[in-house]
Amino acid sequence: MDDKFEQEPHAKFANKQRKRKTMDSTQLFLALKNAGVKVDADGPLWWPNAGTFEVVVGAVLIQNTNWKNADKALNNLKNANLMSLEGIVKTPAAELALLIKPSGFYNTKAKRLKTLCDAIFKKFGDFENFKENVSREWLLGVKGIGAETCDAVLCYACGRDAMVVDSYALRILSFFGYEFESYDEAQEWLGAVDSEQICKAYGRELNMNEIYAKFHGKIVEFCKAHFNGKRLDDAGEEILRSIK
Repeated sequence: MDDKFEQEPHAKFANKQRKRKTMDSTQLFLALKNAGVKVDADGPLWWPNAGTFEVVVGAVLIQNTNWKNADKALNNLKNANLMSLEGIVKTPAAELALLIKPSGFYNTKAKRLKTLCDAIFKKFGDFENFKENVSREWLLGVKGIGAETCDAVLCYACGRDAMVVDSYALRILSFFGYEFESYDEAQEWLGAVDSEQICKAYGRELNMNEIYAKFHGKIVEFCKAHFNGKRLDDAGEEILRSIK
């Protein structure tokens, strides 16, 4: 996950909308699944340790970096026994910054992480209460939490029906000539998957949280495998052209 949307509170999108009518999000999902993009090895959700407080921390640390760097920072916090809401709240931002240095922009991220965790602790008291009762509006109201980070927390930490839109998704959609004026508009397009068709493809019932998590995971893993920067390799282009 390459969280470029979080450079500003809201993502910047193209001002024009050029859409091809020959593809929908269900077709994209199934094409990635049929191409063998794997995201299901560690459980029903793609993000590591989904459903835990670690996702909240990881969603901040992944901003503007790659998972390898974010994971180093996460491990530093674990080794310091600070992977808990209370642990982050009680730790000064300067100390957190040193621990999360591998994730880059560490002073800014330490402040964002502290601000978020302090707000969660003050409003909800503990992670489980936050997980059950937080709203998207509340999360977006926390300084430093943009739409992508917010939806990653909702989807992977809280088990909500939230489709995450990131720069990887926009690379794929741009290949098809799709442009969106806002994050919410792109999310609406991606989120309009036909759950019945997806469940049929998997041969079992899936809730929308699982479907969105799998879809986002497949988008990310496809792009990591087939894009070099913004350049799509031949194998990736063949996969995408199969649904054009």
